[in-house]
Amino acid sequence: MNVSFIKQMKNLEREVLLKSVELDDDGDDFQFELDNFSAEEEIIAVAPRCVRCNTCVGECPVNAIEPANIFRMAKITDKCVKCEICVQSCPVSAIKLISNSVIYNDEDERDVIEYDLANIRYPHRVVRMNSISIDYSVDNNWDDCATLCPTNAFTLEFKEFFENRDMDVGIELIEDELYPYINENMCIGCGACKEISLNNFAIELDRYIGPIHHSRFIDVNYDSCVNCFLCEENCPTGAIELVDGEVVLDNDKCIRCVQCTNHCPVGALKRIDMK
Repeated sequence: MNVSFIKQMKNLEREVLLKSVELDDDGDDFQFELDNFSAEEEIIAVAPRCVRCNTCVGECPVNAIEPANIFRMAKITDKCVKCEICVQSCPVSAIKLISNSVIYNDEDERDVIEYDLANIRYPHRVVRMNSISIDYSVDNNWDDCATLCPTNAFTLEFKEFFENRDMDVGIELIEDELYPYINENMCIGCGACKEISLNNFAIELDRYIGPIHHSRFIDVNYDSCVNCFLCEENCPTGAIELVDGEVVLDNDKCIRCVQCTNHCPVGALKRIDMK
């Protein structure tokens, strides 16, 4: 996805005026000036294709994601530290990393602010189903499981379907009743069916989630460091320590987020993309 659009400065001025002046102020003395500027930030967003598996919730190292349920998608909260682990962990690629850039040039005759949104490609972790099974003896919201399955591996079938496959499900099947079936060749191990099941024992899933792919690293400029301890205090995983006046970074604990880089007052820490 790549989206570009512009906003007229006069419209922005009107919005700022409405938000800046008192209700009983006519705004005649309000002066709006904007110098040339450009800014870029990353946005992490959950797309509608979210299947409510909550894999992202389990993999987020800072508890920055509100869990999904049958009725709503997962939600990225303001606790997010932009480590991007959720982006590469989502089994159905429903979490997107988006570059958001804003540019204003006061010499542009159009007098507009330009916005550009673009998807950032990111490595994806392996998520694989090892085994999955259904307990047919319990009641469950099987309809929801079938509805949210992203690959249609989870379906509801009649008695004849199981008889044709000579499947023994452990209970006596009734005519004209629908029963759950999982095509293991199509199942990707996302865990959506298990996560949204109202009965915790209805589905057993064993899956494999591969290692995190690190495509960035934290570069430390030791000459610029002023030993303020802000990086250590704000690191969410305890990956940074100041030992004898020098930054010590534990790469095994580091999640390559932006907390240390954003809080460093002298720019001694930077997040660098690997080539």
